[in-house]
Amino acid sequence: MEPLRLTRSALFEGNALTVLQALPSDSVRCVITSPPYWGLRDYGIKGQIGLEPSLPQFINQLTRIFSEVKRVLTPDGTLWLNIGDSYTSGNRAYRATDKKNPARAMNTRPPTPEGLKPKDLIGVPWRLAFALQDDGWFLRSDVVWNKPNAMPESVKDRPIRSHEYLFMLTKSERYHYDHEAVKEPTDNGLDKRNRRTVWNVNTKAFSGAHFATFPPELIRPCVLASTQAGDFVLDPFFGSGTVGLVSQEENRQYIGIELNPDYVRMAASRLHGLRSNVLRLVANG
Repeated sequence: MEPLRLTRSALFEGNALTVLQALPSDSVRCVITSPPYWGLRDYGIKGQIGLEPSLPQFINQLTRIFSEVKRVLTPDGTLWLNIGDSYTSGNRAYRATDKKNPARAMNTRPPTPEGLKPKDLIGVPWRLAFALQDDGWFLRSDVVWNKPNAMPESVKDRPIRSHEYLFMLTKSERYHYDHEAVKEPTDNGLDKRNRRTVWNVNTKAFSGAHFATFPPELIRPCVLASTQAGDFVLDPFFGSGTVGLVSQEENRQYIGIELNPDYVRMAASRLHGLRSNVLRLVANG
């Protein structure tokens, strides 16, 4: 199959791996994405990621996808990867949706991974980061996404979770990073300093869906640090299209891949009705 030519922003409906395999090598400057979390939600879509019977299968599936992402990245390209964690369930298979906070969408429970105990924190983000490191990625930074408006939890035997990780990984030892573009204010607000690894960004609800979406201000530093005007930014798990929206605002091209046709329609609508630029590739698992 001849690789697709990337000439302008596009939104692909299809399986992430299938579409990635059709993209040309060394064509995308930056990837910013948040894959489905393991055992969080059943989207009811054939070929979905996140409901693998075991944690190693989930990690292996994502490692395979990100290996293809690495091929598509330019040699000086960067991957910004957000992935959430969870606790073991004690093998309770069902969890009711949180009616007060429908964005959590926690309507399923993963099985307890082998070797872990009930109530253990699984450590999914670091397990995936180390798997990608073993697969050849350079693991350059772990950014803590602090959520000042984090959703409340009813637990009383541990601290309430109010952060997630955003990993910065690169294809090569040398890569594009514009530190000037992402400097942050100092504590006195009068000067600027190099960006640090704790980013305070409020979560942001999106009225078009009952699920959490990327806040644009979490995405923007990644775009500014890792790309220049006109570069392509890829999100292989496009969801509602926030990466595309920020890319547009910062004069970058975007490539979005999304399996769920409902989310494709939603993203296309947000991106100024680009339905004419939605391409469908048959997904074969």
